[in-house]
Amino acid sequence: IRCPVKECDEEILHGKYGKHLSSHEMKDRELYSYINKGGRPRQHLLTLTRRAQKHRLRELKRQVKAFAEKEEGGDIKAVCMTLFLLALRAKNEHKQADELEAIMKGRGSGLHPAVCLAIRVNTFLSCSQYHKMYRTVKAVTGRQIFQPLHALRTAEKALLPGYHPFEWKPPLKNVSTNTEVGIIDGLSGLPLSIDDYPVDTIAKRFRYDAALVCALKDMEEEILEGMKAKNLDDYLNGPFTVVVKESCDGMGDVSEKHGSGPAVPEKAVRFSFTVMNISIAYGNESNRIFEEVKPNSELCCKPLCLMLA
Repeated sequence: IRCPVKECDEEILHGKYGKHLSSHEMKDRELYSYINKGGRPRQHLLTLTRRAQKHRLRELKRQVKAFAEKEEGGDIKAVCMTLFLLALRAKNEHKQADELEAIMKGRGSGLHPAVCLAIRVNTFLSCSQYHKMYRTVKAVTGRQIFQPLHALRTAEKALLPGYHPFEWKPPLKNVSTNTEVGIIDGLSGLPLSIDDYPVDTIAKRFRYDAALVCALKDMEEEILEGMKAKNLDDYLNGPFTVVVKESCDGMGDVSEKHGSGPAVPEKAVRFSFTVMNISIAYGNESNRIFEEVKPNSELCCKPLCLMLA
């Protein structure tokens, strides 16, 4: 081998090359140390077959296994994953590291169904529009970032009246304990209107107390934060005063909204309520722990009856 050091150019036998190199006084000697002892150059680890990878890494695997058994209760996967995360972060590849960490912790890189539901409601997407977006994102990125519609429907059930069990103490007189939601005639129990025109309705109507319990359960975090801010953590049993605004909202001619098809004289009506504020009586004063910032917004309307007339 010809010595690569400047002003030397000596030719040395292969076996004596290392000894010759050590005689040169230089800092970058390792640049010239002979690595490959002939034959094919080493293939990159990731290009090898699984069997070859195992063969090349067998010594390292043995060390990792020994460490895992000694320090981590035999969890080899956790040790390897952590090593991988550290290697990624050392190269500033934090995005990939964050995604991997989320998958390791069982969260996945996707959004929670409740978050997807909030996105769908707040951006006023219909189910079909949302489904189109879900499919497009999945096809383009190859990952399920948004959740499918059936997952959103399951999350939505927790927001519907009748989902949370509750009981009145003392029990209310003449009020059924059944909280199930049914589709009924929306005008049942109301006196007929003075108009001569007969009105047929189909409605989804909720029990008032079941709807109120559901609304308060939905606001649980805000209520607890309000109590914490006023240092009223010890008063979890209340008594609470809840001020509610009721409203009935005609939602216009439904046929116009859907476009194509014959014009139908249908009107959609919504009976709803909004929780305006909640307070706790403490001593002689009333402490307000929640107040609706946008009381006229559709987003804080809690449904009581959704009716097509």
